[in-house]
Amino acid sequence: MKIAHITAGAGGMYCGSCLRDNTLASALMDAGQEVLLIPTYTPTRTDERNVSLNRVFLGGINVYLQQHFELFRRTPWFLDRLLDFTPLLRLTTRWGIGVDPAHLGKLTVSMLHGTGGFQRKEILRLVRFLAEEGSIEIINIPNSLLISLAPAIKAEMRVPICCTLQGEDLFLDGLGEPYRSESLGLIRAHAAHVDAFIAVSSYGAHAMVEYLGIERSRIHAVPLGISFDGYRRRNDADSEPFTIGYLARVAPEKGLHLLCEAYRRLRSRPGLPSSRLWAAGYLAPKHRSYLAHIRKNLDSWGLAGHFDYHGELDRRGKLAFLQNLSVLSVPGPLADPKGLFLLEAMASGVPVLQPRCGAFTEIVETTGGGILVEPDNPDALAEAIMDLWRDPDRRRKLGSSGYEGVRAHYSSSRMSEKLLEVYQSLVKSGDRCAEFPDSFSP
Repeated sequence: MKIAHITAGAGGMYCGSCLRDNTLASALMDAGQEVLLIPTYTPTRTDERNVSLNRVFLGGINVYLQQHFELFRRTPWFLDRLLDFTPLLRLTTRWGIGVDPAHLGKLTVSMLHGTGGFQRKEILRLVRFLAEEGSIEIINIPNSLLISLAPAIKAEMRVPICCTLQGEDLFLDGLGEPYRSESLGLIRAHAAHVDAFIAVSSYGAHAMVEYLGIERSRIHAVPLGISFDGYRRRNDADSEPFTIGYLARVAPEKGLHLLCEAYRRLRSRPGLPSSRLWAAGYLAPKHRSYLAHIRKNLDSWGLAGHFDYHGELDRRGKLAFLQNLSVLSVPGPLADPKGLFLLEAMASGVPVLQPRCGAFTEIVETTGGGILVEPDNPDALAEAIMDLWRDPDRRRKLGSSGYEGVRAHYSSSRMSEKLLEVYQSLVKSGDRCAEFPDSFSP
């Protein structure tokens, strides 16, 4: 099967959606499928072998200029291609990429207008590329923010189109009015041109039924999977001191401040052995003050020496980081549909401690590799950490369950197999939305 997967680059950041798309494309290739992984906005950054095309469509520079300057909506193709030059896009995003929804309302709406928006020629250029490739049997759009590609593709090609749902509701909710309502209305209108939606968790599938107004039968849950290359089980003998880890973007919605507050409450108890709190992950320029505030609080609590921020880690650094953890927690207060960091921790035999919300619940319950607590509750989090601290045998059992469970249920090969079931059903149905149960059952 020849498959075109479109993916959305995130500048210089290791983005969970980019990592997932690249891992999936690689696994499909390993399974004998022909896959075009097509970057949009910026080149993709991944900590594995990057299998995407060395060409970017809907380049961030062109998209921005065409939004704000009428002249660039009529520039010749060779100038547009120059502005999509991969090294230039990498250079302009070296110091981060602005994705604050509060400042992107008009651009989001324009993109969702598709060929009726300011980026018309960029969309048509991508559609022409797909049409000229020939023999493509199915096309996957990376998120609902690019769903306006669906009617443009349908006008040119008669192939099934899927749209992946990867948690873009958080971005949409941050747009503010009237842009949020306009965007949701456009997404719902374009949904008629999509043959199937792919959610990255069962939670995400159910949540998007109401949020986007899509029939449940059209959404298929194909949970995340990772490649286990380089992952190894951490030593059963706990390292000293007891190390609580955080591995995610450093941002309020991911909950590092809640973990630090729980740590403060934990350390207020007398007679505890030595411990430390390690954090790693991408830090956007706009969130530097957030991390600075966390450091200031830790200092005022007398815990500055307990905390280390390790920055954004490449694959080797990430694997080494995980080997030193006693437990991992990313206690974000918002319902996350992904939870890639949980799979990475469990793949190293590290138990996880998460709020009972979003995809965290199904991942922990499916693998048996962690503990769930009440969301947005530092006391409950501190108590659960204390329980694990006191019971090393339980930590080892949870770590072992997670290590085995993630390999049984969340491998990249399993992810690609389940997605192929959806694709094959769509192709056989003759370009109609196939109605069949979720592709995944724990």
